[in-house]
Amino acid sequence: MTLHKIQELLNADLITDSTHSNFDITFAKASDLMSDVLAFSQPFSKPDTILLTGLTNKHVVRTCDIAGVCAIVFVRGKNPPSETIDLAQTCEIPLFVTKLKLFEACGILYAHGIRPPSANQK
Repeated sequence: MTLHKIQELLNADLITDSTHSNFDITFAKASDLMSDVLAFSQPFSKPDTILLTGLTNKHVVRTCDIAGVCAIVFVRGKNPPSETIDLAQTCEIPLFVTKLKLFEACGILYAHGIRPPSANQK
């Protein structure tokens, strides 16, 4: 599923300049604990994973850059500060904002075939 389709499903606003709307997304992580995002990252993360979170600080972008997460969706209508947006632009990580709660956003994506990264492990 493309980032553009995810944006439509979540009724999200793109808040960064991005030409990456055609990324093919297979997996999603959802967490407000960046240590969990890092701890549960694959040794060789795939660029087909997004993060849904309620945290809006620049550490979220740094974590995603390290973990190989290709886009971030901020839930509950939270808008990140300009320093977070600037860093995301530098790291080429698209940022989205949806008014949905984390649980709702995850449910919608799951219903449309997006799975947790561990879903492909045996």
